[in-house]
Amino acid sequence: MYHHPLLLTPGPTPIPERIQRVIQEPMIGHRTKEFEAIAEKAYKGLQPVFGSKNEVMIFTSSGTSALEASMVNILNPDDHVAVIVSGAFGNRYKQIAQTYFHNVHVFDVPWGEAVDVNAFIDFLKSLPEQVTAVYSQYCETSTSVLHPIHELGHALHENYPETYFVVDGVSCVGAVDADLERDHIDVLVSGSQKAIMLPPGLAFAAYSDRAKARFAEVKTPRFYLDFNKYIASAENNSTPFTPNVSLYKGVAAYADFVAEQGFENVIQRHYVIRDGLRAALKALDLPLLVKDEYASPTVTAFVPTSPTEVSTIKNELLNRFNITIAGGQGKLKGQILRIGHLGQIDTADILQCVSALEIILSELRHESYVGKGTTAYLEVVKAYV
Repeated sequence: MYHHPLLLTPGPTPIPERIQRVIQEPMIGHRTKEFEAIAEKAYKGLQPVFGSKNEVMIFTSSGTSALEASMVNILNPDDHVAVIVSGAFGNRYKQIAQTYFHNVHVFDVPWGEAVDVNAFIDFLKSLPEQVTAVYSQYCETSTSVLHPIHELGHALHENYPETYFVVDGVSCVGAVDADLERDHIDVLVSGSQKAIMLPPGLAFAAYSDRAKARFAEVKTPRFYLDFNKYIASAENNSTPFTPNVSLYKGVAAYADFVAEQGFENVIQRHYVIRDGLRAALKALDLPLLVKDEYASPTVTAFVPTSPTEVSTIKNELLNRFNITIAGGQGKLKGQILRIGHLGQIDTADILQCVSALEIILSELRHESYVGKGTTAYLEVVKAYV
């Protein structure tokens, strides 16, 4: 068994030592000048990662809280809303919407496929009322699909310029190109435990200027999740409620990390690893769930040939190699496996996983796979490293 555990789930993800050290520092008061300096650095440091002109709101709660907040701050109870559902987390958006609102229109996309932008616009045109807002994942974590958010945002703006566009970027912000103004996104939400490589416990929301105006008008009841309170507090580098002070320090340290590495380089690393891993899985006769053009740079789903392979691969990776990957969710439970490659994960980490897969498959299938996956992987990543 390998001595050092390797966490390759699509969240939580490994935490860099420099961030780990910062969040373990002695506690400070959250109503002090010292905390205000940290908060300012955190709010501003997230702007390039979210592609936002405005400071990014931070909540001491899970990513799901940001999904909920992105609805109750945009929609009134009788508004019409469209939700794109292509997996477990799109379904969560649907469940939140149906909890609060009366007119929820669901656009179902087959699991493992990306939204067809033209078909979705036709769907909106077929509805009895114009929707106030459209909700979609950027990356659907449960399937590893990366939706064409740029194209979707432009199509919405062209056909329905008054409609708000809200995007769940929980499992990909920090690893993808995002720009609220360019892509006509009004709210982009995320969580701390994914590509932003912090412990679970913080949620984030970036917003457009017109969304900010909307927040002040909406009548849907909310208290802790009232965006207006967070925006007002952030103007004074403060928080409306007691924050997770240690994780705010972590956000500030993450902002330093991104500035040093260059965010374009961070994005490139994620895409190189994605392409290398996909090449390796193909070489190991492990079919991929998602087509290349819609494959996420943060998580890859593959389809072993039998339920036995699904359970054996997952268990052997953990028990023999100390590598943790994820299974399927919802209707894909027991059918697929998912390898997360986001945040601190580098090319050597995935090489370790691929080599372990070679050994496991060689034993399972009674033929040698040794060298097949690693060769394919290295052929892709060699130019990067």
